[in-house]
Amino acid sequence: MRISGAQGVVAGAALLVVLVSGLVVWAAVGDRPASSRTTPAAPVAVIAPAARDVGVVRAVDSLAVLRNWDRSRAVAWARGDVAALLRLYVRDSAAGRHDAAMLRRWNRRGVRVERMTMQVLAVVLEERTARRLVLLVTDRLAGAVAVAGGRETALPRDRATTRRLVFQRAAGRWLLATVTAR
Repeated sequence: MRISGAQGVVAGAALLVVLVSGLVVWAAVGDRPASSRTTPAAPVAVIAPAARDVGVVRAVDSLAVLRNWDRSRAVAWARGDVAALLRLYVRDSAAGRHDAAMLRRWNRRGVRVERMTMQVLAVVLEERTARRLVLLVTDRLAGAVAVAGGRETALPRDRATTRRLVFQRAAGRWLLATVTAR
């Protein structure tokens, strides 16, 4: 999805306010001992020191790349569309092969996974160039349901996991190249 013109400025400003608010809350909560915290910390977005010349707009755009990619993946899984899923990855990506193999197993059992949402808890922008995007992401699967024979079964909420994601830009699209556990 592309937002341009005045809508883009408003959307970018809104996202920036949310990110800055999250950082302020995180900093305030982080100063107190864990035993005095009454609510969980807000999601955090950070620009790594090595990427400090990136700028706020590109940092926010990097988060949008991740969100759009996650949404496209969820659609492919909900449709059971292995080919669409593989188009989200760089050709011959080990991560893409693994994801496609999992989807094929669900398909063989006659089960679709719907409402797959990645709850992003923290993002660190490590690198951003015109053709490469590196993010350190802490997230978890939330809200997914398995659908088989017209019946829905809620899938358990995933534990938070941190991964290093490397995206490459090809033919005007961001494709996932590698995923490394942290």
